[in-house]
Amino acid sequence: MSYGIPSAEPSAQVPVCPRHPDRPSYVSCQRCGRPACPECQRAAAVGFQCVDCVNEAKRTTPAVRTVYGGAVATGTPVVTFGIIALCAVLYVLQWVIPGSAVFRNLAYASVFVAPEYGVFQPWRMVTAAFLHSQGFLLHILLNMYMLWIFGQALEPLLGRIRFLAVYLISAVGGSVGYLLLTPILPEGGPVPVVGASGAIFGLFGAMLVVQRHRRAETKQLWVLIAINGVIGFVVPQIAWQAHLGGLIAGALCAAVIAYAPRGPRQHLVQFAGLAAVLVLLAAVSWYRVITG
Repeated sequence: MSYGIPSAEPSAQVPVCPRHPDRPSYVSCQRCGRPACPECQRAAAVGFQCVDCVNEAKRTTPAVRTVYGGAVATGTPVVTFGIIALCAVLYVLQWVIPGSAVFRNLAYASVFVAPEYGVFQPWRMVTAAFLHSQGFLLHILLNMYMLWIFGQALEPLLGRIRFLAVYLISAVGGSVGYLLLTPILPEGGPVPVVGASGAIFGLFGAMLVVQRHRRAETKQLWVLIAINGVIGFVVPQIAWQAHLGGLIAGALCAAVIAYAPRGPRQHLVQFAGLAAVLVLLAAVSWYRVITG
C-alpha cells in the first residue's frame, strides 16, 4: 500500500515588533499582547511588557510621595551632592581666576542691597553661600561635611525640590540676619561675607522641626546647634548673625512643609508658605535698609 505526501499547510505569518518591523519577535507583551523584540522588552512581575506599555503605566500611575508631599527619591541625594560639587568648583575657581574675581562678584555685604550706596545686587544674598574662605580650608570642609550629613537625612524626607527650596531660602535668611544685626556700611568699608554656614544652620533648624513633627529625639540636635552657636561667638571672623538668620529661616520653611494639611492641595499650601517666607525676608530687609 502506498501513501501520498500531504500538501504543506500555508506558513503562519511571522510576528514582528511594531516599533521595529524588520525584526521577528516571538515574545508578546503581557499587557497588550503585541510582539516585542529584545530591545523593546522590559521585565515585568510576570514575563515581559513592551516599552510602550511601561511608559504608559508611568504616565498614569501616581508618583509615590513622602509624608511631606515630595516625590520619593531613593539612592544618591542628587541635590545635596550637586550643591557640594558646585561649592567645590567655585572654590577652585576662586584660586584659579586671577584677582579673585569670583569672590568680588559673588560675595555678600549688606551694602549690596542698599540702593542708596549706588549698588543693588540682591542675588549676592544667595551666591555668597556657595563661596568659602580661601585662607581657611576647614571652612569649606566642615560646611560640606555638615551638608553631606544633613542632606542625606533631609532630602529623602522632604523631596528634592522642597529640600533645595529650604536650603536656598535659608541661605537668604543668613544674609538677612547679617543685614539686620550689623551696620550696613561699617567704618572701614563693607565687610564681605561668604560661606554656606547660614544655609547649613537652616538645615539644623529644618531638621529640628521635622524631628519634632515626627515626635523623634531632638536632644543631640540641640547640643549640636548650641556647640556651633557658641563657636560663632568665640572664634573671630565668624558671622554668627548669618547662623541665626539661617536657623530661623530654615525652621520656618520646615514648619510650612511639615504642618501643611495633607491632601491634594498640600503642595500648593507648602509652596505658598515658602513664598510667604521669602516675602517676609524681603520685607524685613527693605525695612532695615530704609531705616538705616
